[in-house]
Amino acid sequence: MTLADTIVAAATPPGRGGIGIVRISGPKASEIAVTIAGTLPQPRRAKLARFLDADKQPIDAGFVLYFPAPHSYTGEPVIELHGHGGPIVVESLVARAVELGARRALPGEFTQRAFLNDKIDLAQAEAIADLIDAGSREAARAAMRSLQGELSAMLQALTEAVVDLRVHVEAAIDFPEEEIDFLADPQLALRLESVRDQFEAVEQSARQGRLLREGMTVVIAGRPNAGKSSLLNRLAGYDAAIVTPVPGTTRDVLRERIHIDGMPLHVLDTAGLREAGDIIEEEGIRRAQAEMSRADRVLFVVDAAADPAGAAYQSERGRLPPEVPVTLVFNKCDLAAGLPVGDTLSGPPRILLSALTGQGIDTLRSHLKSCMGYRTLEAGTVSARQRHLDALGRARRHVDTAARELAGRRAGELVAQELRDAQQALSEITGEFTSEDLLGRIFSSFCVGK
Repeated sequence: MTLADTIVAAATPPGRGGIGIVRISGPKASEIAVTIAGTLPQPRRAKLARFLDADKQPIDAGFVLYFPAPHSYTGEPVIELHGHGGPIVVESLVARAVELGARRALPGEFTQRAFLNDKIDLAQAEAIADLIDAGSREAARAAMRSLQGELSAMLQALTEAVVDLRVHVEAAIDFPEEEIDFLADPQLALRLESVRDQFEAVEQSARQGRLLREGMTVVIAGRPNAGKSSLLNRLAGYDAAIVTPVPGTTRDVLRERIHIDGMPLHVLDTAGLREAGDIIEEEGIRRAQAEMSRADRVLFVVDAAADPAGAAYQSERGRLPPEVPVTLVFNKCDLAAGLPVGDTLSGPPRILLSALTGQGIDTLRSHLKSCMGYRTLEAGTVSARQRHLDALGRARRHVDTAARELAGRRAGELVAQELRDAQQALSEITGEFTSEDLLGRIFSSFCVGK
């Protein structure tokens, strides 16, 4: 990839539609537009034109839009051809642009050029993909906030606070002959503590944003006929799984994506845990155990009417992944009399519900939100990714180490190095310091034409 290339791609989804848009960006964009459409329109003003092939025969008729550099999405000269949305028409226009010297764009290359040309930072670029992929209104709003620069502004304020601390510490190192011990100044420790509080606020917003984008994965497990599929259907709101009195009805993994107050929830119903009766059921149980090992939480369903003490869980807990938290769901509580709550302090949390009547389902939903630290969407929630949380966590740990070094040995050089490392970790989020490998991974996940 090189910025000297002119790139072209369809900016509308594949398939038939009322309008098809072909986007061209790069140094030859204007020249290609003149050859295809006859003339170059005034900047940002649509002009009706016929789109011609190499033999001057019309491919289509539509509007031409011209966005001169640097006032365009990519920061380069950009042409958009708005024609009819048939796949043959759109492909013919793309092929014609390639004949005239453009090349087909890679996934996300238009947005990558916007980043490389300083039109947006990396966090804003990722927010564009998050906005396109948003699965709820809440996620779309959070992505829009990041796209408008709210996450970047938070990070900028945090970075400036870290830089101010660096200036103070490095000044103390550079002027050791001064009688005043700058590192002993109590205000420095207070400023460090204030920066740590800022980290907590930004991380809280980012965690909320990651939940809105990625959600959590929950595996429903338990013995056959405990009501696992009925619970899936109740959470999904329709009959997603077959429910019968026959044990072992569910053989494969069933997946449903639902939302709880805007938080995506990936719910997996699995085969009942028991000694397999045949090779198909054995494979279903193996898949169930594999999915549990990758889950954020396991909902272990117990038939409260037949097993009020939860003996099934005690029997099967050895087959559950030890690192994945478990919630015991006592189903069929409408059929159980005098069901004990049990020990929720030393054991896993317990939810009493009836998948048949819906009793206790709201309690389960609230419990799942609480497990992921989810709160109702607030004005400051921005779209974020796990990459952002990882970088924020590393930066915060460097600041924590700097605070310990200051309080303990007052080793100015070590404090300064930790603050430099914190600043670098923060800069990875916005792209001020980013490897090309990371850029490749990020933009390759975008759709072609964006």
